[in-house]
Amino acid sequence: MRLRAMAGIGAAGFGVAGLMMALFPAGATEAPGHILRWQDEQVVATGATIYAAQCAACHGAALEGQPDWQVRRADGRLPAPPHDPSGYTWHHPDAVLIDITTRGTAAVVGRGYESDMMGYGDSLTEDEIIAVLSYIKSTWPREVIDVHNDINTRAALE
Repeated sequence: MRLRAMAGIGAAGFGVAGLMMALFPAGATEAPGHILRWQDEQVVATGATIYAAQCAACHGAALEGQPDWQVRRADGRLPAPPHDPSGYTWHHPDAVLIDITTRGTAAVVGRGYESDMMGYGDSLTEDEIIAVLSYIKSTWPREVIDVHNDINTRAALE
């Protein structure tokens, strides 16, 4: 009986090991779904420069967003939200943030949703978009980063 139990534990261990190998292939430095490079100083510096040139006019130099960003304007659209911890940026996994930045909010949401957030896929490379989002994430407090990392991990496993 004890050998049978040990064999079961051993098989379970191999199952867990196999799962971990699938999720973290050889050479992987990040967990699945973790695309942003918020700990890479060069990427963050590049992102900060691009953010200042491309994003700050609407989202604010300090990532604060536009006033009353949760209240629809007369045209039915929402003002630009903050990217600091008071906003919802960190509620979305990296892949969704990249998609919104690349294609624009209306394209991602669909169903006739209107937004001033255009897609930047024609003017920025994917690496530049990742750099901007990495810069934004680098400004968040550790507890927000930890929650965002959990969101990425859960999204990658779905």
